[in-house]
Amino acid sequence: MRANCSSSSACPANSSEEELPVGLEVHGNLELVFTVVSTVMMGLLMFSLGCSMEIRKLWSHIRRPWGIAVGLLCQFGLMPFTAYLLAISFSLKPVQAIAVLIMGCCPGGTISNIFTFWVDGDMDLSISMTTCSTVAALGMMPLCIYLYTWSWSLQQNLTIPYQNIGITLVCLTIPVAFGVYVNYRWPKQSKIILKIGAIVGGVLLLVVAVAGVVLAKGSWNSDITLLTISFIFPLIGHVTGFLLALFTHQSWQRCRTISLETGAQNIQMCITMLQLSFTAEHLVQMLSFPLAYGLFQLIDGFLIVAAYQTYKRRLKNKLGKKNSGCTEVCHTRKLTSSKETNAFLEVNEEGAVTPGPPGPMDCHRALEPVGHITSCE
Repeated sequence: MRANCSSSSACPANSSEEELPVGLEVHGNLELVFTVVSTVMMGLLMFSLGCSMEIRKLWSHIRRPWGIAVGLLCQFGLMPFTAYLLAISFSLKPVQAIAVLIMGCCPGGTISNIFTFWVDGDMDLSISMTTCSTVAALGMMPLCIYLYTWSWSLQQNLTIPYQNIGITLVCLTIPVAFGVYVNYRWPKQSKIILKIGAIVGGVLLLVVAVAGVVLAKGSWNSDITLLTISFIFPLIGHVTGFLLALFTHQSWQRCRTISLETGAQNIQMCITMLQLSFTAEHLVQMLSFPLAYGLFQLIDGFLIVAAYQTYKRRLKNKLGKKNSGCTEVCHTRKLTSSKETNAFLEVNEEGAVTPGPPGPMDCHRALEPVGHITSCE
């Protein structure tokens, strides 16, 4: 399988004079403002999510990193392998197959942290997995790409976006660290910040999705095969991540977390790598895949959250009915017990109001056990 990217113009350094098509033009100040605003908003969002983390739980994940290890296995084991199988099964064009593989080799995205919060997942594990996968991407991305493309006779030099990885780490770790500190010092205020951040996160996801589609409207094409892969790829990631976590005896909370972390990829990192490695002519055929993947992983995430919240609400109503039934039974038992107590007290009062000195019979009654008092009436 040859990528047909071996010409000298394929190198970004040699293609600086080549004009971008309309769909890939830089939109000047608008795109710059969108990038800056989305970065700042994402930093504030990660700060609010960091307010849900506890140092004790975070340290337990570091001391016994079984959940993190399972997540990394899913991220750099299952996802690249799934991407390779999809590229082979659908007989994709060389450049399209490389785009799918690069997406599978990318680390987890911060979008998974938002969805994890909405499904009551393990936030400490979620953010730890995102951070560890981003750090591991420095070595695992080139390794996975090399292992899966060596048989393709790829002559195009792929550029790993190390600068983008570094920026992602900074935008992730610093706000989260501040959030952890706020939760440690002011736990009550951190809960309010967390609730506000969850709402802002949902709005931010919608804004980023719509703005991304509008800014890259010229990059879309009607390739049904790529759209099909971009639809099933995140679903496969969610299902296989959940099954692997379940197979390794993780808790249900961790299973939900690992599932969301596996299916949600860093879309921006994939797009940056494609732009650094390929010419505008090839990008026209490739950029539609990460854009469609990002859209479908948003849809899948919202569907998972909706399904979980519906299940949670039904379970809560079911438990509420059981508790109300138990309350009625307990109330009936209390009424019965109070009646028996009143009857017992009436018997004692009848024996106590009899005037005169106690006779032999009264002394005998006084010495009888309490349970036999009623039988003396």
